[in-house]
Amino acid sequence: MAKCLRDEEGGCRRCDGGLDFDFTMAFQPIVDVAAGAPFAYEALVRGVNGEGAGAILSQVQPCSLYRFDQACRIRALEIADRLGCPCPVSINFLPNAVYEPSACIEATLAVARELGWPESRIMFEVMETEEVRDRAHLQNIVESYNAMGFWTAIDDFGAGYANLELLADLQPDVVKIDRHLVCAIHESPRRQIILETLVTLAARLNIRLVAEGVETGEEAAWLLSAGITLQQGYWFAYPAIETLPIVDEARIEAARRRSA
Repeated sequence: MAKCLRDEEGGCRRCDGGLDFDFTMAFQPIVDVAAGAPFAYEALVRGVNGEGAGAILSQVQPCSLYRFDQACRIRALEIADRLGCPCPVSINFLPNAVYEPSACIEATLAVARELGWPESRIMFEVMETEEVRDRAHLQNIVESYNAMGFWTAIDDFGAGYANLELLADLQPDVVKIDRHLVCAIHESPRRQIILETLVTLAARLNIRLVAEGVETGEEAAWLLSAGITLQQGYWFAYPAIETLPIVDEARIEAARRRSA
C-alpha cells in the first residue's frame, strides 16, 4: 500500500476526506461441481477501466484503510444485488481495518437491510495479502461475524499468512485452498497426500473446502473425486467486471465423468 503524505499538522493530504480514486467489482463464481451450480460469487476489486486489484490496492493509504474496506463491502453488495445474484456474495476483508466487529459492520448491515439481502448470503474472506498482527483480534472478528449469521472464510490457505496455525484458533465456515496446492494435482502424489489429509481435517473441524485456481479438467476431476466439490477458477469461468459470469456447464459435466 502507498505511503501517506502527511502535512505539517499531521494530517494526510490525500486521504483525510473520501477516497481519491474510484473502483468497481468483478465477480467470479465458486462452483459446487456436485450440484452443478454456483455456490457463491466472489467480489474482486477492479479499476473502473479494468485495472487489476494490485493497481487499486497500491493507492490505499494506511489512514484510508478503514474507508476503503467499508467501501468495498458496500460496493460489492450493491452491484451483486443489481445483477440479481442468486446465491451468497463473498467479500474480501482487511482484518487490520476492523477496529471493533460490531461497530465496523454497521454500514454493511444498513446496506444489506436496505437491499433485503440476508446475512446468511454474505461470506467474508480474510484477505490473502493481509498480515494479521493480532491473532486474538482476528479470532474475535471471525467469532463475531459467525454469531451475526455471516459466513467466514480463510483465503489462499497454504500460502503466505494463511496456514495451519490459523485453524488452531479460528473456526471459519470455509477454507479456500491456495492455487499452489491445486496446480497439476492430478499428477502430483505429494500434493494429493496433502489435500487428502486436509479433506479429513476439514471434515473433523466442520469446515468446507474450496479449491482455488482450478484451470484444467484434470484438476477439477481429481478434486471432485477427493471430495472437494466446491471449486473456483478459469476452468469454470473468468472474473467479469460488474457481471455474473455464466458457469460452463459442459466443463462441470466433464469433471463429473472423469471423476466417476
